[in-house]
Order: sequence, then structure tokens, then C-alpha cells
Amino acid sequence: MGVFLALVRRELGIAFNALTGYVVVAITLLLAGFGLTGLLDTLNSDRTDAPITEMFFGDGLVFWLIVIVITPVITMRSFASEKSQGTYEALMTTPVGDWQVVLAKYTGAVLFYLASWVPMICVLVGLRQVAGVPELLDPRAMAGALLGIACIGSTYLAAGIFASSLTRSQIIAAMTSLLMGVGVWASSLRPSGQGGSGDTLGRVLDHLSVTLQMKDFARGVIDGRALVFHLSFTVLFLFLTHRVVEMRRWK
Repeated sequence: MGVFLALVRRELGIAFNALTGYVVVAITLLLAGFGLTGLLDTLNSDRTDAPITEMFFGDGLVFWLIVIVITPVITMRSFASEKSQGTYEALMTTPVGDWQVVLAKYTGAVLFYLASWVPMICVLVGLRQVAGVPELLDPRAMAGALLGIACIGSTYLAAGIFASSLTRSQIIAAMTSLLMGVGVWASSLRPSGQGGSGDTLGRVLDHLSVTLQMKDFARGVIDGRALVFHLSFTVLFLFLTHRVVEMRRWK
């Protein structure tokens, strides 16, 4: 456990000391600012009973734009940077297991990803206080939105870690992760099949739709199927990453 924590601290230190770390935070705040501007315009023009979380995370495109853009930036250096700088071989020859390396890099990426959302969450809480309308930020909906941010981000980060393990180029790793992220999001844009008679495939695709899952999270509805979906894909991508690292070690 001590080795694992040391590796996690190393990953966080690199993330917070590198320029890419500040780029991630800047992109998050910039895009979130645009989203909040549109949200304020909506609140000023139309009366709505929907909580802020549903309007921002469930119905808006800004959340998805943030996730799709920043996760490749966070993960592109995980393995690719180590290989390009020549530190990968030194890391893998130290007395650490392959799983320790993979999980430490993944944990560091997840912690940094969650930290990048902290300013945005503080802004939403501040908006609730300024508006003086407690219903705008329902605690249950907020908890669901935070869980959705963590689940969806964890899946995207696991895919990004896998992409980074395949190459020594950070640009290629970022583009591969970006394409996977866009593909998962785009596949969820099909019209909902709910309510159709006998459309089994449509109902299955609805259960796998990350956009519908986030809408449920943002309303405070926690579906166990969504949790199993993200856990399964996270484990799958981490397993594939481990296999890639294991093969390279034996080479």
C-alpha cells in the first residue's frame, strides 16, 4: 500500500506541477462559465421547477464538452509521456507490480479530474445562495450529479489510460481517447426507445446511453444498471491496460 500511495502522489505531483494541469482547470472553468451564462439567461427569462443540476448536467451540452475534452488531456501523458521521456523502463524495472502502476496512474487521474470540478461545484452552491431559492439546488439531485460526474469521468479516464498505454505519442493518445469519448457520446444521441412496443434493442440502447444516465443522475435518480455499466467498462479498460503493460514488460 505504501508503494501504491507513493505512485499516486507522484502522479498528482506531476499533474499539478505540469502546464497541462492548469490547462485542464482553465478549460473546465471557461466552458463551465459559458454554460452558467446560458443557465442564468434561462433562469431570468423562464420560470422552471427543474433543479440547476438537471439544467446544467442533464440537458446541456457543456458538461459533455468538458468531459470529452479534458479527460484525454489528463490521461494522454500517463504512459505515453513516460515512454517518450525514457522513464517508463526505469519505472517498470523498480520492484512494483503492473497492477500497482496501472491503478496508481488511474487513481491519480481520477483524483485530479474530480479536483478540477471543485470550483464549478462551488459556483453552483454560490448561485443557490445568491438566488435565495433553495429548490434550485436540491441536495439529492446534487449528490446524484456528483455521482454521475464521478462515474462517467471514471469510465472516460479508464479509456484514456488504455489509449495512452498503446503509444509513446501524447498527441496520438489524446486523439484516440477523444475519438472513443466522442463515439460513446454520439451513440447515445439516438431517439429514446422508451415507450415503444417490442423494441428490445431500443430499450437496451437506452440503458447503455450515457446521456440518459446523466439525466437520471442529475435528477437525483440513481439506477443500479448505470453503476454496473460504468464499473464494468472501467474494469475492462483497466484490464486491457494491464495486459498492454504486462506484454511490454516481458518484451
